[in-house]
Amino acid sequence: MSPLLKSNAARPGSRHPRAVALAAWAVVALGAGVPAWAQGADALALRSTPMLSEAVPEGGEAPLHVSGDRITGRDQLETVIEGDAELRRPGLTVRADRLTYDEATDISTATGHVQINSHGDRYTGTEGEIKVEAFNGFVLQPTYQFLVNGGHGEGSRIDFIDPDRAAIRNASYTTCRRDGPDWMPDWILHATKLDIDQELDEGRAEGATLEFKGIPLIPIPSVSFPLTERRKSGWLPPTLGLDNTAGLKLAVPYYWNIAPNRDLTLIPQVMTKRGIDLGGQFRYLESDYSGIMEGNLLPADQLRHETRWGFFARHTGSFDSGIDAIGRLGLNLNLNRVSDDNYWRDFPQRGLSLTTRLLANDASLTWGRGDFSLTARALKWQALQDPLSPIVPPYDRLPQLNGRWGRDNGYAGMDYSVEADYTRFRGDTALTGQPNADRIYTLAQVSRPFLRPWGFFTPRMQVHASHYEFGSALSNGASSMDRVIPTLSLDGGLVFERDASYFGRAFRQTLEPRLKYVYTPYRDQSLIPNYDTGVYDFNFATIWSENAFAGHDRIVDNNLVTFGLTSRLLDPETGAEAVRLGIAQRYRFSGQQVTLPGGTPAAKGLSDIMLGASINWDQHWGFDSVIQYDPDKHQSTRTTLGARYSPGDYRTLALAYRRERDLGTRQVDLGWQWPLGGAPSSRVDGGGLGAGRWYSVGRLNYDLAGSKLVDAVLGLEYDAGCWVGRVVFSKLQTSTGSANKSIMFQLEFVGFSRVGNNPLRTLRNNIPNYRLLREEVVSPSRFTQYD
Repeated sequence: MSPLLKSNAARPGSRHPRAVALAAWAVVALGAGVPAWAQGADALALRSTPMLSEAVPEGGEAPLHVSGDRITGRDQLETVIEGDAELRRPGLTVRADRLTYDEATDISTATGHVQINSHGDRYTGTEGEIKVEAFNGFVLQPTYQFLVNGGHGEGSRIDFIDPDRAAIRNASYTTCRRDGPDWMPDWILHATKLDIDQELDEGRAEGATLEFKGIPLIPIPSVSFPLTERRKSGWLPPTLGLDNTAGLKLAVPYYWNIAPNRDLTLIPQVMTKRGIDLGGQFRYLESDYSGIMEGNLLPADQLRHETRWGFFARHTGSFDSGIDAIGRLGLNLNLNRVSDDNYWRDFPQRGLSLTTRLLANDASLTWGRGDFSLTARALKWQALQDPLSPIVPPYDRLPQLNGRWGRDNGYAGMDYSVEADYTRFRGDTALTGQPNADRIYTLAQVSRPFLRPWGFFTPRMQVHASHYEFGSALSNGASSMDRVIPTLSLDGGLVFERDASYFGRAFRQTLEPRLKYVYTPYRDQSLIPNYDTGVYDFNFATIWSENAFAGHDRIVDNNLVTFGLTSRLLDPETGAEAVRLGIAQRYRFSGQQVTLPGGTPAAKGLSDIMLGASINWDQHWGFDSVIQYDPDKHQSTRTTLGARYSPGDYRTLALAYRRERDLGTRQVDLGWQWPLGGAPSSRVDGGGLGAGRWYSVGRLNYDLAGSKLVDAVLGLEYDAGCWVGRVVFSKLQTSTGSANKSIMFQLEFVGFSRVGNNPLRTLRNNIPNYRLLREEVVSPSRFTQYD
């Protein structure tokens, strides 16, 4: 049977030709000479069918269906359809005033009001010719709209090469939605030739000009652009920026999509105050490892009169050692190196984490099997010095070897572990004022948790043993030192629950008292230099810790009890925490004697009281507070208050207040993202709240004690549907007396390109819960534009 199924032509006095066509299709499809309803009741039984599939069925010769007001032709040679003519096959629909189909050449010729739908892409024109199976041919005076990104336009002629490729002459292109006959898009690309390759997800324009609001912006002899958010190689749009240290900045990045799991971006940049900077970023993602490398080179900085450079890298993963007894090894790298002390101040947005003056160069090799783990590590610091605020860098660890064996719920339900560590500390003795050293410590501990739904009790015993070999003698003449310190702790708590109701809402309310006793005998450690130890911040987590110090050069002497009480309101259905209230305090039976050099020991008696409250009544409101209260002075030592209000998408407001009485600091921090004006004109898929809406974004950090603005980020965003505009001003403190100021602006032409200096990194880093106006959206269905 021919793949072409034809309808009968209209005859005087017959039924409507469309009805005739439908009846003919039913008869042929059933393979019988009588209608379906004449074949008995069983023919009417409904049968289950699979869901509509995005993929067009393959295999076999797909049939063609035609319909129209008048159909003539010769069987298996040619068919002529006139008047509301239509030709269909899976994935393709062609409509016109008149259609001619030649079965020998598989060519359909269309004239008058031509409309084509190919897998959801739409085309119109005055006339055209299409080879149906291969989908190649042409349409004159076309308009077009692509399903993948909503891009559309018109031209003098479109040539179809295959279902994925087309060339358009004298073309226009935009993603702005058409609205009325006199509509003009906000942005439009004009090109003498526009090539579309949907398989490569690429558009290529020659002799192009980009217009925005009717004003030509950029004449482009040749440009390629992605049709979606997928990556592609090529020149990226130029970026412009302005700051007080580099002047006007112009960068023209080149992106190389090396492979689906590797890419390289080269970023040459001209800075009017400094010169030409060469930058680059390489990313890779493999099954066993991944990483990123960034680098910059400024051969002749016109301000500093020296060559400036920076290198930053991250790597994490594992590899096969090639030895069966060892198996796989983990390798992690964190490398950060710059040319000079002023690099962080002059280029605050460079690197992967260039936010402090201490740059870590850290490499570690790890192995683990069962209850055992081993780590070999090398860590070297680069300290970026400021003459007005010098710092003493931490000690380098060259190398550090660590091994651990541990098991939970082992013999008799006990948890036990042993950790051993060797570290070779090296530093500049002129800066540190103390000798270098090799340190070995062993930490062994055993505990027996007793856990019940109504509470817990955990006795724990640990022993910390250390040995030091110093590079030079201490003040007492010793070149080595040993120390063994045991610690005993008893930790227990109860959980009481009851059903409760507050403000018309049902809760499960808890009352959770906790008591912990810790005893560590005093050992004189005043002669031991400090290599890696610091004082824990006093908060709700550390008040329950057994050691007041982080690190292994000081083990605090303790004879104290910590007591606390927590009450929570839980949703009885989901278990979500709506309210948490807590209080905790310590009582020392004897005063603390072990401190760091210059430290203040805790006295006998009661400590400050920790008070905390966290309220997340619903998904819109949140409140957190922590207060450290001195009962002797009847005043707070430290206060942190924070509130968050997020009533909907792209609406977030965060306010925080911090005060530390001992340091004399009081700061207020405000961050927000909020729409301005009235309701948007229409909803935009994949965008913000809708077209034609302004958004205010920003963060302000104000020092109340010094009456000055420390950091500030202020910006406006505008979502017009097919384009997004951003203008952001930032002032970020780099030292006590200096700050980096910059202005960033960007035009994002949706579905085409971005022009300007990208401020999104600054917005993400500074504004809590900042959300992009353009989120990644799911690919549209071919049934979206099905006709």
